[in-house]
Amino acid sequence: MNDFNRPLVVSGPSGVGKSTLLSRLFKEYPDKFGFSVSHTTRNPRPGETEGKEYHFVSRAEFLKLLDEGALMEHAEFSHNFYGTSFQTVHDIQEQGKRCLLDIESEGIRQIKKTNLNPIYLFISPPSMKALRSRLVGRGTESPQAVEKRISTAFKEMAYAREPGVHDYIIVNDDIERAYIQFSKVALGEEIVGDSLPPDADLTTGK
Repeated sequence: MNDFNRPLVVSGPSGVGKSTLLSRLFKEYPDKFGFSVSHTTRNPRPGETEGKEYHFVSRAEFLKLLDEGALMEHAEFSHNFYGTSFQTVHDIQEQGKRCLLDIESEGIRQIKKTNLNPIYLFISPPSMKALRSRLVGRGTESPQAVEKRISTAFKEMAYAREPGVHDYIIVNDDIERAYIQFSKVALGEEIVGDSLPPDADLTTGK
């Protein structure tokens, strides 16, 4: 099995550029990739469509999937469940496409206990200072929300430092360079990955 046939789990802190990289990849290769759509128990927001943003299910339905072992990873946020099913990945693979998943570190810990056997790719900021600047620059979140995302980012970076967690690391210090590397990994090619920023850059987000 070459790498293209294995699911690709993409992770990295909020604000690091994952959505930009994924959107560009899907636009350039619309027939090669499929994005895993998660299940959730929260209500649809205006403009959201069943099967596009999420598979919207009841709490009872979600717990049934969990009990049946149908979910490879799950978590609870703000009293709502979110999870990724094995079937979603299989459906994409049956279309001859590579399945891409955007998963946080806790989900990765759970997936590593399954037989999914994906490639793990971590997108890193060049520094926590740069990440903070990006989050603040969005202008869409309160200072408290930014601090919460930075706190979560520290945990994501700490997990990424553990040996063997990820197959590849790409530092998004330049979006064009990062996309070239990202698309190569997505297409099943091997790359010489980057190193995570030095610890000194990660001790403060100021």
